[in-house]
Amino acid sequence: MHPRTPRQPARDLDLRHRADDARIGAELAAVVAGARRRAVRDGDRQIDTAHLLHSLLESDPDVRAVCGGPARVARLLGYLVQRSIGYGLRWQGSVEDSGSVPAVTDGEGFSPLAGGALEAACTRAAERGERARGVDLLAAIVVEPDARAVEVLAAAGIEARDVVAGIPRGTGEAGGAADLPA
Repeated sequence: MHPRTPRQPARDLDLRHRADDARIGAELAAVVAGARRRAVRDGDRQIDTAHLLHSLLESDPDVRAVCGGPARVARLLGYLVQRSIGYGLRWQGSVEDSGSVPAVTDGEGFSPLAGGALEAACTRAAERGERARGVDLLAAIVVEPDARAVEVLAAAGIEARDVVAGIPRGTGEAGGAADLPA
């Protein structure tokens, strides 16, 4: 049996993506803070994409809308809540990293995939001349097939491609898949 990852004090997960980061809005800063609290509470060493997805679903109505109706979102949240007894046990002691996205080395506290997704969300929003929002982060998370969040989506019967297709590219434009990596 693998030893449980020791609890990390909140100060050890001090992230550079905070409310004072001009690239993210207050709502997304709250999402990151929620994911940080969840990681600390669960005793995880890093914030991964499942932490971010969980926090996004809890706080962002646009993300919930993209992921489906109330029944689908409830099912998805049910899988995420099981982290401490299901997925989390498999994920403990491992780093979420597919190797296919550039690793963000200065995003202390994030898994490489989660840090890269946050950077991609900021880039996506900057191309529109805006601050990153929840749907930008969701778009960046779901295009990575090795992300833990994608694994949870699949377990809940939600295809990542369907989520991407429902994410607006800009203000009011549907079909975000066209501007995301395949």
